[in-house]
Amino acid sequence: MALIEIHNLIKIYPQGESVLGGKSQGRNEVRAVDDVSLDIHAGETLGLVGESGSGKSTLGRLILRLIEPTTGSIRFEGGDLLGASPSEMRRLRRDMQIIFQDPFASLDPRFRVEDIIAEPLVIHGNRNDKSGIRVRVAELLRAVGLDESILKRFPHEFSGGQRQRIGIARALALRPKFIVADEPVSALDVSVGAQIVNLLAHLQRDFGLTYLFISHSMPVVRYLSTRIAVMYRGKIVEVGSAEQITGRPQHLYTRSLLEATPEVEV
Repeated sequence: MALIEIHNLIKIYPQGESVLGGKSQGRNEVRAVDDVSLDIHAGETLGLVGESGSGKSTLGRLILRLIEPTTGSIRFEGGDLLGASPSEMRRLRRDMQIIFQDPFASLDPRFRVEDIIAEPLVIHGNRNDKSGIRVRVAELLRAVGLDESILKRFPHEFSGGQRQRIGIARALALRPKFIVADEPVSALDVSVGAQIVNLLAHLQRDFGLTYLFISHSMPVVRYLSTRIAVMYRGKIVEVGSAEQITGRPQHLYTRSLLEATPEVEV
Protein backbone atom coordinates (compact mmCIF):
# COMPACT_ATOMS: atom_id res chain seq x y z
CA MET A 1 0.00 0.00 0.00
CA ALA A 2 1.33 3.44 -0.94
CA LEU A 3 1.49 5.81 2.01
CA ILE A 4 2.71 8.60 -0.26
CA GLU A 5 2.04 9.01 -3.99
CA ILE A 6 4.02 11.59 -5.93
CA HIS A 7 3.02 12.41 -9.50
CA ASN A 8 4.87 14.63 -11.99
CA LEU A 9 6.40 16.79 -9.28
CA ILE A 10 8.40 19.77 -10.50
CA LYS A 11 10.25 22.48 -8.59
CA ILE A 12 11.67 25.30 -10.69
CA TYR A 13 13.76 28.11 -9.29
CA PRO A 14 13.63 31.20 -11.51
CA GLN A 15 16.51 32.78 -13.37
CA GLY A 16 19.16 34.15 -11.04
CA GLU A 17 18.02 32.11 -8.04
CA SER A 18 19.63 28.79 -7.21
CA VAL A 19 18.46 26.15 -4.76
CA LEU A 20 20.79 27.64 -2.15
CA GLY A 21 19.67 31.19 -2.82
CA GLY A 22 22.69 32.20 -4.89
CA LYS A 23 22.90 33.25 -8.52
CA SER A 24 22.56 30.69 -11.30
CA GLN A 25 24.81 31.19 -14.27
CA GLY A 26 23.81 30.89 -17.91
CA ARG A 27 20.42 29.19 -17.43
CA ASN A 28 16.88 30.51 -17.60
CA GLU A 29 15.81 28.31 -14.71
CA VAL A 30 16.99 25.68 -12.27
CA ARG A 31 14.89 22.51 -12.30
CA ALA A 32 15.76 21.19 -8.87
CA VAL A 33 13.09 18.48 -9.16
CA ASP A 34 12.14 17.57 -12.71
CA ASP A 35 8.91 15.61 -13.30
CA VAL A 36 9.33 13.09 -10.47
CA SER A 37 6.74 10.35 -9.92
CA LEU A 38 7.29 7.99 -7.01
CA ASP A 39 5.40 5.91 -4.45
CA ILE A 40 6.53 5.31 -0.87
CA HIS A 41 4.93 2.25 0.70
CA ALA A 42 3.80 2.02 4.32
CA GLY A 43 6.45 0.39 6.52
CA GLU A 44 9.30 0.53 4.00
CA THR A 45 12.52 2.47 3.82
CA LEU A 46 12.88 4.07 0.43
CA GLY A 47 16.50 5.09 -0.05
CA LEU A 48 17.00 8.19 -2.21
CA VAL A 49 20.56 8.32 -3.44
CA GLY A 50 22.49 10.68 -5.68
CA GLU A 51 25.32 13.19 -5.72
CA SER A 52 25.15 16.58 -4.03
CA GLY A 53 22.94 18.91 -6.06
CA SER A 54 20.87 16.10 -7.59
CA GLY A 55 17.66 17.37 -5.96
CA LYS A 56 17.32 14.81 -3.15
CA SER A 57 16.84 17.21 -0.25
CA THR A 58 14.55 19.43 -2.30
CA LEU A 59 12.33 16.42 -3.03
CA GLY A 60 12.23 15.50 0.66
CA ARG A 61 11.18 19.02 1.62
CA LEU A 62 8.55 19.13 -1.11
CA ILE A 63 6.97 15.93 0.23
CA LEU A 64 6.72 17.53 3.68
CA ARG A 65 5.50 20.84 2.21
CA LEU A 66 8.39 22.70 3.78
CA ILE A 67 8.69 24.22 0.31
CA GLU A 68 5.97 24.37 -2.34
CA PRO A 69 6.28 22.70 -5.76
CA THR A 70 5.88 24.47 -9.07
CA THR A 71 3.52 21.79 -10.38
CA GLY A 72 2.59 18.20 -9.62
CA SER A 73 0.65 16.32 -6.95
CA ILE A 74 1.40 14.63 -3.62
CA ARG A 75 -1.06 12.35 -1.86
CA PHE A 76 -0.63 11.22 1.75
CA GLU A 77 -2.84 8.31 2.84
CA GLY A 78 -5.00 9.04 -0.20
CA GLY A 79 -5.55 12.71 0.64
CA ASP A 80 -4.39 15.65 -1.46
CA LEU A 81 -1.46 17.04 0.51
CA LEU A 82 -1.00 20.13 -1.66
CA GLY A 83 -4.70 20.98 -1.33
CA ALA A 84 -4.69 20.72 2.46
CA SER A 85 -5.74 23.82 4.37
CA PRO A 86 -3.50 25.33 7.07
CA SER A 87 -5.54 23.60 9.79
CA GLU A 88 -5.37 20.29 7.92
CA MET A 89 -1.61 20.69 7.48
CA ARG A 90 -1.23 21.34 11.20
CA ARG A 91 -2.88 17.99 11.85
CA LEU A 92 -0.80 16.25 9.17
CA ARG A 93 2.43 17.63 10.66
CA ARG A 94 1.98 15.13 13.48
CA ASP A 95 2.32 12.28 10.98
CA MET A 96 5.24 13.68 8.93
CA GLN A 97 8.58 14.61 10.47
CA ILE A 98 12.18 15.25 9.41
CA ILE A 99 15.61 14.36 10.77
CA PHE A 100 18.07 16.99 9.56
CA GLN A 101 21.57 16.52 8.20
CA ASP A 102 23.47 18.73 10.62
CA PRO A 103 22.98 17.87 14.31
CA PHE A 104 24.95 20.99 15.25
CA ALA A 105 22.62 23.41 13.43
CA SER A 106 19.26 21.68 13.89
CA LEU A 107 19.03 22.06 17.69
CA ASP A 108 18.33 25.47 19.25
CA PRO A 109 21.38 26.23 21.44
CA ARG A 110 19.21 28.26 23.84
CA PHE A 111 16.98 25.28 24.70
CA ARG A 112 17.68 22.50 27.16
CA VAL A 113 17.29 18.92 25.92
CA GLU A 114 13.99 18.59 27.74
CA ASP A 115 12.56 21.65 25.96
CA ILE A 116 13.88 20.60 22.53
CA ILE A 117 12.16 17.21 22.65
CA ALA A 118 9.03 18.55 24.35
CA GLU A 119 8.50 21.37 21.82
CA PRO A 120 6.38 19.32 19.35
CA LEU A 121 4.30 17.97 22.25
CA VAL A 122 3.68 21.49 23.55
CA ILE A 123 2.76 22.83 20.10
CA HIS A 124 0.48 19.95 19.08
CA GLY A 125 -0.69 18.56 22.41
CA ASN A 126 -1.81 19.64 25.85
CA ARG A 127 0.81 22.11 27.00
CA ASN A 128 -0.67 22.09 30.50
CA ASP A 129 0.07 18.38 30.99
CA LYS A 130 3.61 19.03 32.16
CA SER A 131 4.02 15.74 34.03
CA GLY A 132 2.76 13.73 31.03
CA ILE A 133 5.11 15.59 28.70
CA ARG A 134 8.05 14.95 31.02
CA VAL A 135 7.28 11.23 31.10
CA ARG A 136 7.03 11.12 27.31
CA VAL A 137 10.34 12.97 26.88
CA ALA A 138 12.09 10.50 29.19
CA GLU A 139 10.62 7.58 27.19
CA LEU A 140 11.88 9.11 23.94
CA LEU A 141 15.38 9.59 25.33
CA ARG A 142 15.53 5.94 26.38
CA ALA A 143 14.27 4.89 22.93
CA VAL A 144 17.25 6.60 21.26
CA GLY A 145 19.79 5.28 23.77
CA LEU A 146 20.18 8.33 26.01
CA ASP A 147 19.64 8.73 29.75
CA GLU A 148 17.08 11.12 31.23
CA SER A 149 19.84 12.59 33.39
CA ILE A 150 20.71 14.82 30.39
CA LEU A 151 17.33 16.62 30.38
CA LYS A 152 18.65 19.87 31.83
CA ARG A 153 21.74 20.10 29.65
CA PHE A 154 22.25 22.18 26.48
CA PRO A 155 23.13 20.97 22.94
CA HIS A 156 26.70 22.30 23.03
CA GLU A 157 27.50 19.80 25.80
CA PHE A 158 27.04 16.79 23.48
CA SER A 159 28.90 15.08 20.65
CA GLY A 160 27.54 15.04 17.10
CA GLY A 161 26.16 11.53 17.48
CA GLN A 162 24.42 12.41 20.74
CA ARG A 163 22.92 15.54 19.18
CA GLN A 164 21.59 13.49 16.29
CA ARG A 165 19.97 11.10 18.78
CA ILE A 166 18.30 14.10 20.43
CA GLY A 167 17.06 15.24 17.02
CA ILE A 168 15.68 11.76 16.33
CA ALA A 169 13.89 11.77 19.70
CA ARG A 170 12.30 15.10 18.77
CA ALA A 171 11.17 13.70 15.41
CA LEU A 172 9.54 10.74 17.17
CA ALA A 173 7.74 12.84 19.80
CA LEU A 174 4.36 12.93 18.00
CA ARG A 175 4.47 9.27 16.95
CA PRO A 176 4.71 10.06 13.22
CA LYS A 177 3.96 7.60 10.45
CA PHE A 178 6.53 9.01 8.00
CA ILE A 179 10.01 10.45 8.51
CA VAL A 180 12.33 12.08 5.99
CA ALA A 181 15.88 11.34 7.14
CA ASP A 182 17.90 13.90 5.18
CA GLU A 183 21.56 12.80 5.12
CA PRO A 184 21.37 12.05 8.87
CA VAL A 185 24.88 10.56 9.12
CA SER A 186 26.87 12.62 6.60
CA ALA A 187 28.10 15.07 9.26
CA LEU A 188 29.25 12.24 11.56
CA ASP A 189 32.33 10.04 11.47
CA VAL A 190 31.89 6.54 10.09
CA SER A 191 31.61 4.60 13.35
CA VAL A 192 29.12 7.04 14.91
CA GLY A 193 27.16 7.16 11.64
CA ALA A 194 26.92 3.37 11.68
CA GLN A 195 25.44 3.52 15.19
CA ILE A 196 22.81 6.03 14.03
CA VAL A 197 21.88 3.89 11.02
CA ASN A 198 21.44 0.87 13.27
CA LEU A 199 19.34 2.96 15.67
CA LEU A 200 17.08 4.07 12.80
CA ALA A 201 16.57 0.45 11.74
CA HIS A 202 15.72 -0.52 15.33
CA LEU A 203 13.28 2.38 15.75
CA GLN A 204 11.54 1.53 12.49
CA ARG A 205 10.70 -1.91 13.83
CA ASP A 206 9.63 -0.61 17.24
CA PHE A 207 7.54 2.34 16.06
CA GLY A 208 6.25 1.03 12.71
CA LEU A 209 7.86 3.89 10.78
CA THR A 210 8.09 4.61 7.07
CA TYR A 211 11.33 6.32 5.99
CA LEU A 212 12.54 8.32 3.06
CA PHE A 213 16.27 7.93 3.69
CA ILE A 214 18.30 10.48 1.72
CA SER A 215 22.02 9.90 1.26
CA HIS A 216 24.88 10.17 -1.21
CA SER A 217 26.37 6.93 0.18
CA MET A 218 25.18 3.83 -1.66
CA PRO A 219 26.50 1.35 0.97
CA VAL A 220 24.57 3.08 3.77
CA VAL A 221 21.42 3.24 1.63
CA ARG A 222 21.80 -0.43 0.69
CA TYR A 223 22.04 -1.47 4.35
CA LEU A 224 18.91 0.35 5.50
CA SER A 225 16.62 0.45 2.47
CA THR A 226 13.88 -1.82 1.22
CA ARG A 227 13.91 -0.09 -2.17
CA ILE A 228 16.25 2.47 -3.70
CA ALA A 229 15.50 5.41 -6.00
CA VAL A 230 18.45 6.96 -7.83
CA MET A 231 18.27 10.70 -8.54
CA TYR A 232 20.32 12.56 -11.13
CA ARG A 233 19.92 16.21 -12.11
CA GLY A 234 16.44 16.45 -10.65
CA LYS A 235 15.14 13.23 -12.21
CA ILE A 236 14.59 9.74 -10.84
CA VAL A 237 16.58 7.61 -13.27
CA GLU A 238 16.08 4.20 -11.65
CA VAL A 239 13.94 2.61 -8.91
CA GLY A 240 14.11 -0.97 -7.68
CA SER A 241 14.71 -3.27 -4.75
CA ALA A 242 17.93 -2.68 -2.83
CA GLU A 243 19.20 -6.00 -4.17
CA GLN A 244 18.40 -5.13 -7.78
CA ILE A 245 19.81 -1.60 -7.69
CA THR A 246 23.07 -2.62 -6.02
CA GLY A 247 23.50 -5.97 -7.75
CA ARG A 248 22.01 -5.43 -11.20
CA PRO A 249 21.91 -1.70 -11.88
CA GLN A 250 20.41 -0.70 -15.21
CA HIS A 251 21.34 2.97 -15.49
CA LEU A 252 24.87 4.14 -16.21
CA TYR A 253 24.67 6.76 -13.45
CA THR A 254 23.72 4.11 -10.87
CA ARG A 255 26.72 2.03 -11.94
CA SER A 256 29.00 5.04 -11.57
CA LEU A 257 27.69 5.66 -8.03
CA LEU A 258 28.38 2.06 -7.07
CA GLU A 259 31.87 2.15 -8.52
CA ALA A 260 32.73 5.49 -6.88
CA THR A 261 31.57 4.64 -3.34
CA PRO A 262 33.78 2.56 -1.07
CA GLU A 263 32.28 -0.09 1.18
CA VAL A 264 31.29 1.15 4.65
CA GLU A 265 30.76 -1.23 7.55
CA VAL A 266 27.44 -0.68 9.31
